[in-house]
Amino acid sequence: MQKLSQIYGSKINLILKKIIKEETKKFISCAKLIRDSYKKGGQLFIFGTGHSRLLGEESFHRAGGFAAACPIRDDNLNFSKGARQATKIERTPSVAKKALEKYKLTKNDILMIVSNSGVNHAPVEAALVARKKKIKTIAITSLKFSKKAPLSELNKRLYEIVDIYIDNKIPEGDSIIDINKFSVGPASTITGSFILNSILVEVGGMLKNEKIFPFYISSNMPNAKENNNVLENKFKKINPHL
Repeated sequence: MQKLSQIYGSKINLILKKIIKEETKKFISCAKLIRDSYKKGGQLFIFGTGHSRLLGEESFHRAGGFAAACPIRDDNLNFSKGARQATKIERTPSVAKKALEKYKLTKNDILMIVSNSGVNHAPVEAALVARKKKIKTIAITSLKFSKKAPLSELNKRLYEIVDIYIDNKIPEGDSIIDINKFSVGPASTITGSFILNSILVEVGGMLKNEKIFPFYISSNMPNAKENNNVLENKFKKINPHL
């Protein structure tokens, strides 16, 4: 008899295979937007609330990571002020707008918005703010979940209002293992990280001939300090987290 962990792994594997089969063309489209943005001096900003914000951290200043990636950080939207407070605030008007204003995005930047349900006020508001400023947007979301989840007062779904959306193929509620009347084993962080890094490796391929290749090296690898110092100095004026 299979262990639940084995079933979980098998289900994750099937979801990833489906993403590769159905979303790869969009990976390329997203990568082209990010490449063009980079060549104009722009950055890839990543916005998410709750656990979706983890993809912003996944992208930032890491081994093999894109140096022009910047997470949108706001203590109101993570768990630093309490999980219940964060859940309440992501449904509150103007929170996303205020968070984005701190980063002064321009039309040369790209905003990636991560939201599994794709209906809460904050991610939808973020997309609308970006669209008003003519900033290109990418969403990582679950179409299946989004189509069934109740809308916020903005009455829009994230995938309907961005330039490109990628379906993470996650079911309603995120978890994929049923135990009695409950569901456990969330999957959206795994698939989201895979989608994000799939896009960024394509960006790397498109920028391979750049004089300064904009990807970090692990600090435990040879020549890492020299490589990473060049990138940090290049981006420290526009990335507030360096």
